Amino acid sequence: MTDLAAKASELLRLHHTGETLVLPTVWDAWSARAVAAAGFPALSIGSHPLADSRGQKDNEGMTLDDALDGIRRITGAVDVPVTADVESGYNTPAAELVERVLEAGAVGINVEDTVHSEGRLRDVQEHADYIGALRAAADQAGIELVINARTDALIGKVVKFDDPLGEAIRRSQACEAAGARCVYPVLIPDADSLRTLLSALSGPVNVTAHPVKGAASGSFDDLKAAGVQRITFGPLLQMALAEKLTDLVTPWR
Repeated sequence: MTDLAAKASELLRLHHTGETLVLPTVWDAWSARAVAAAGFPALSIGSHPLADSRGQKDNEGMTLDDALDGIRRITGAVDVPVTADVESGYNTPAAELVERVLEAGAVGINVEDTVHSEGRLRDVQEHADYIGALRAAADQAGIELVINARTDALIGKVVKFDDPLGEAIRRSQACEAAGARCVYPVLIPDADSLRTLLSALSGPVNVTAHPVKGAASGSFDDLKAAGVQRITFGPLLQMALAEKLTDLVTPWR
């Protein structure tokens, strides 16, 4: 637990250095070792690429046991702090989820407000309450678990809002107040929206980018200049690698 506490504190510190923290998104022990060997101080696990690597589907196609099996293999393969995507929590009470995630070796979690098993979006207070319960459980364990509170308000797949940006801000602010250490409004559509989000929120904001093409809200340099404090790749690193793999093997077909 002492090692976990140190890794959690280090992950939290990395969010507040004044530099943009890039957490390449991995899916197995091999990809995790490759990222760590490239010199990154921490990494993230995405549910989408993890599910793909297991032959399962994202959006709760895995069980919590499945996800934790993948998380445990990755955290056991590297010495750097790891944050893991646990979707909406797999219908697991907050205290149990924190206990099991920590047991698997992760010191951060990404928790979204879309409950895919029920085909619904949590309302603002419900999601904030869950984030708050996760914060309380982590604090009780003495671990500065870095909770990244994701909202899908901008996606408009489960619920379409008249003002999706305003809704994303409202949800993210509620999660910050509940104890999230970072917030993650998915699919920020452009640079203006990013600037609005950054000015409305008090803590780090996570942006997903493609490792070559950047994000809809800007290139890597643009995101750094805007003050984005955390970047992850979601499934996009794995997808980019798959394209290169296809290019490598196609001449041998």
